[in-house]
Amino acid sequence: MPPRILLADCDQMFVAVARLVDPEGAGRAPLLVVGGRAESRGVVCSASYEVRAFGVRSGMPIARAARLCPEATFVPVPRHACVEKSRAVRAVLERWAPRVAAASIDEFYLDLTGTEAVYRHEPLARTAERLRQDVLEATGLRLSVGGGTNRLVAKLAAERAKPRPGTDGTGVLVVTPGQEAVFLATHRLAEIPGVGPRLQAGLEKYGLRTVPEALGIERGVLESWLGPRTGAWLYDRIRGRGGGEIGTDVGAKSMSHEETFARDLGTDDALETELLRLVTRLAADLRKAGLRARCVTVKLRDHDFRTRQASRTVPEPVDADRVAYGVAVALLRQLRARRRVPARLIGVAFSRFEDEREPQLDLLADAVPAGGEANRDRRVAAVVDRVNRRFGRQALEPARLKSGRRDR
Repeated sequence: MPPRILLADCDQMFVAVARLVDPEGAGRAPLLVVGGRAESRGVVCSASYEVRAFGVRSGMPIARAARLCPEATFVPVPRHACVEKSRAVRAVLERWAPRVAAASIDEFYLDLTGTEAVYRHEPLARTAERLRQDVLEATGLRLSVGGGTNRLVAKLAAERAKPRPGTDGTGVLVVTPGQEAVFLATHRLAEIPGVGPRLQAGLEKYGLRTVPEALGIERGVLESWLGPRTGAWLYDRIRGRGGGEIGTDVGAKSMSHEETFARDLGTDDALETELLRLVTRLAADLRKAGLRARCVTVKLRDHDFRTRQASRTVPEPVDADRVAYGVAVALLRQLRARRRVPARLIGVAFSRFEDEREPQLDLLADAVPAGGEANRDRRVAAVVDRVNRRFGRQALEPARLKSGRRDR
């Protein structure tokens, strides 16, 4: 029997969760932008379909979104509620499929291969419809579900299934086995995951914008134009091949927090305080998810919108605040030494959660205790987590964050 792969995509998850947590405010606003207050300097995380009609898009500065749609309601990202809803969605999906893998906080691949008898040989689309209804009743979130014989087709089908205004999306679309190439031929090349702006520009030089236009090009020609690896990859993708089994649990690839300041921060002390605030929150989320990270990344966006980042892979995975902050602050100082100008944004990310590859050479070994995280650090973190779960997220936090003043 052919593989049976589904992609369950939470429709406008950040918008939907913002409405669920604030039914009297965001819940009553058809024109809703999630990312920050209208006067903030952050970027749009998500926007309702009604707002998108004004040209507002994810990643756009909040200030520009406010100019395009001044009547919209602007709210912060409900981060913790989104994490909780993501877990709740996954818990439901795991009742339907033996293998579920998170592609992101709002996307999950399900492998139902071999479950035909379990579902009495009903069409896969019918199983997807029932699954979708189950998630809605349990979590209040709507899904768009795409299906096919591989992840590529399931991903594209889920995009087509989205019930956007002006489309015929019904929430479920399953591509039957053998129809993968026919389905792919209805797409633009830019719609294929992995075909980014640079590759699009390279293809446009040869007059290629749609899949049918590229289908007439031989593999060898694509390889000569794009390079052997990229050419062979694209040749298979436009024929609906690629992304097979989903694996047992890929989990999230990274976890991150970032903060856009109301006004630029110019001193090292102010930036290190903000970094501590982010690391403390993110490390708590990491521990709550039962994860430890091998890679720490710090991002700075300078006053002139130049974005820089630095990463470090550590010998032992970390999840304790003190150790993670030690690595992060060393990276920040590295970035500041190269260019010491006022900054408008700082961010931190953890990744490589269960990576068993050999660690890279650690140039900041003094940032991590010998032999990895000290047991004392982990015990302290566990106590802090217990107190904060009982009395509130900021009941216990570093004294530096309790001052209530930020040196800007």
